[in-house]
Amino acid sequence: MFKKFLAIVAALMMSMTSSFAVDFSGKTVTWLIPFGAGGGSDKWARYYAPMLSKALPGNPTVVVQNCPGGSGTKCSNQFAQIKGGDGLTIFGDSGSSKFPFLLDDKRVQYNPTKWPVVLSSATGGGAYVTSKTGYKTSADFKKLQGKKLKYGSQGATSLDLIALLAFDMLGLQVDAVMGYKGRGPARVAFERGEMTIDYQTSSAYFKVIQTLVKDGKAVPLFAWGILDESGNIVRDPTFPNLPSFVEYYESVHGKKPKGPAWSTWKTFFASGFNGQKMVYLPEGTSADIVKTYADAFAKVVASDEFKKTSSKRLGKYPQATGKAAVAAQKAAFTIDAESKAWIKNHLTKNYGVKF
Repeated sequence: MFKKFLAIVAALMMSMTSSFAVDFSGKTVTWLIPFGAGGGSDKWARYYAPMLSKALPGNPTVVVQNCPGGSGTKCSNQFAQIKGGDGLTIFGDSGSSKFPFLLDDKRVQYNPTKWPVVLSSATGGGAYVTSKTGYKTSADFKKLQGKKLKYGSQGATSLDLIALLAFDMLGLQVDAVMGYKGRGPARVAFERGEMTIDYQTSSAYFKVIQTLVKDGKAVPLFAWGILDESGNIVRDPTFPNLPSFVEYYESVHGKKPKGPAWSTWKTFFASGFNGQKMVYLPEGTSADIVKTYADAFAKVVASDEFKKTSSKRLGKYPQATGKAAVAAQKAAFTIDAESKAWIKNHLTKNYGVKF
């Protein structure tokens, strides 16, 4: 009986020891972002990084490292090569790296569903044009229809799919210039006058685009909107003065969007924005390290600092940790076969994408 008691005590001590075993004192955590500096994903990670440092045991230095290329696929492929891991390398994705996986892009050599997820950030975004178009309100939409607009794109299978398909449904003539390594570089091209239409996710919109609008260099069109509990796209509370894409479509066409393009857009919007940005650890990372990160992000989201600053930096969107993050990961990688087939055909026909 006494031996059994000792065995139980030993097991409890081992359990307690393992729960306190993770310590990053004196270490540096590298947070990989597969896009260039200045875009939404970059700003999102740099906002979280110092708070994550405070929340992790040992308070390691958290360094954001940009590794752009291939619409996010290059760095994603590199991260997929890491097996196990010591918790010193984490990865932040976006819809631009999710979509190539969902669409069977030939560049993809990774499977995000195998990576332990520790944070899922919903977000939104806003589209805008240069003021040089003469556009001021939706009443001026015909001025845009008659112009050839230029858009800097990371690639047709990236998160830009949402923007390109939206512009197409609106009937705009948009020349997509491919090859940009993130929304940040594309935004810089817009500022230089090389592009005339653009969109940015909420974090970058707050940081940069609002200033361009204030200075009269950009004119907002619409925000994408958010999904309500019934699955309908409604106005984004982060951008209360901007119509949702659905509202904008109705205002310029006098009818609600419908058809395969619309149903496909809505499917990919749900995947690309409700759980757009996620933080992962490498496949095979030990459960105690995964839990340590999940707990750290939960601590960040619950902190006073986050509550005071997040709405201005990230917008008013859910930040999921623990089981909620796992559920968001599952939902983000679920696409119905009909939408997948339609968009593949559309991308091949209009952008020469080969699957």
